[in-house]
Amino acid sequence: MKLSYIKGITFGLTSGIITTLGMMVGLNAGTHSTLAVLGGILTIAIADAFSDALGIHISEESENVHTKREIWEATISTFFAKLIFALTFVIPVVFFELQTAIIVSIIWGMLVLGIISFWIAKSQKVPVWHVVGEHWAITLLVIFITHNVGHWIATTFGQLA
Repeated sequence: MKLSYIKGITFGLTSGIITTLGMMVGLNAGTHSTLAVLGGILTIAIADAFSDALGIHISEESENVHTKREIWEATISTFFAKLIFALTFVIPVVFFELQTAIIVSIIWGMLVLGIISFWIAKSQKVPVWHVVGEHWAITLLVIFITHNVGHWIATTFGQLA
């Protein structure tokens, strides 16, 4: 597979996992609302997919080493990887009670991130546990922080609603 597609897909999937899980966990902790979480997923899937695609586009352009075709391949693959993967988190929210859906989503996201990390480690011939552990640790940190921020917002500003 071409490097431009690999960059876009891995960036889009990773961003789709971390951004969507963080948003879901934070909104759930702050609102306990299925509607808010679904709205957040759809918003992330659309707005952040465009944002990430433009970000990778500008990043690739700024390196001044890629062809226009390579830049657009990375841009388009980032957009679709982020959009499609972020939308997969709708499925557990629709089919499970919200707390269960959050747990299922975390497991799903960590599984896919583990697969990507495993593949990266193998392709770079570095210890798998180090790459997977690093990526999982960052993701779990995001989940922990966004849960606590959502809870803090609910307790601090909940009386204003």
